[in-house]
Amino acid sequence: MTLAPFGARLRQALDTRGQLCVGIDPHASLLAAWGLGDDLAGLETFSRTVVEALADRVAVLKPQAAFFERFGSKGVAVLEKTVEEARAAGALVLMDAKRGDIGSTMAAYAEAFLSPASPLFSDAVTVSPYLGFGSLRPALDLAREQGCGVFALALTSNPEGAEVQRAVGADGEPVAAAVLRQLAAENAGAEPLGSFGAVVGATLADAGVELAINGPLLAPGIGAQGATMADLPRVFGASVINVVPSVSRDVLKHGPSAAALREAAERFVGEFADAVK
Repeated sequence: MTLAPFGARLRQALDTRGQLCVGIDPHASLLAAWGLGDDLAGLETFSRTVVEALADRVAVLKPQAAFFERFGSKGVAVLEKTVEEARAAGALVLMDAKRGDIGSTMAAYAEAFLSPASPLFSDAVTVSPYLGFGSLRPALDLAREQGCGVFALALTSNPEGAEVQRAVGADGEPVAAAVLRQLAAENAGAEPLGSFGAVVGATLADAGVELAINGPLLAPGIGAQGATMADLPRVFGASVINVVPSVSRDVLKHGPSAAALREAAERFVGEFADAVK
C-alpha cells in the first residue's frame, strides 16, 4: 500500500509530536561515553536504546548510515532493524546517507532507501545535488511514487560548505539558491507541505537566499555546533514553521538512561515552541 505523501505525514508528526529530529549517531566517542564498546554489541545496544526511548514520541529519527556501515554487513543489519523498529513505533525515519550520483547508480541509491522492497526502506533520505540537481531525478521520482521524502543539501552547517554552496553560476544565481528554487518547483501545489526538503544549517548568520520552498527545512547545527532553538526565527524567518530542527549529540549524550534521553528531547521540543511564539 502506497503511503500518504511524506510532506503530509511529516506535517502531522510535527504538529502532534513537536518539531524535532533526533539523530542516531553511534560514533566511537559516544559509545565510550555510554560505557559501550566500539563494536557490534555496542552498536546494537546504543541503537536499540535510542529507538525504545524516543521512537514513540519524537517526530523524526535520523540514523547516520556511515556509523553503521563502518561495521560492515552486520552493522547494516543493525541499521535495518533500527529503521524497522523506529517506524513501527511511529517515528518517521530520515536516513542520513547524503547519496549523490548519476543515472542508474542514483536509481540504485534511491531503491536502497525509498523502495518498500528494501530492508532499509525509510520515510525519507538525504541526498547531495552537487552533480547537478537533475541527477537527483531517480530519487525524486521514486519518492513521489512511494510517498517518501528527499532532503537535498543546500546551505549546510559546516564552514567549508560555503565554497560550493555560495558559489555563483554563470547566470548570477548562487548554487544554493538554484537548489532551493528547484525544490520549490517540485513542491508546487502540495498541501499541507511538500515532500522535497532542503538541509539548511541553523548556524548560518544569514541565509541570504529564498527559503520558502513549500517543503521542510532540516536544520542541523543545534547544540554541539553552537546554534540554539532561539536562533531559528532569525535564520529562517517566516519559513520557521516548516523547520525540522535536528539535534544529535546534545540529546544522545544523556544516554544510556532512557528517561534522560526523553527529558532532553522534550526540552528541545519546548525550546522550539518557545522560540516561535
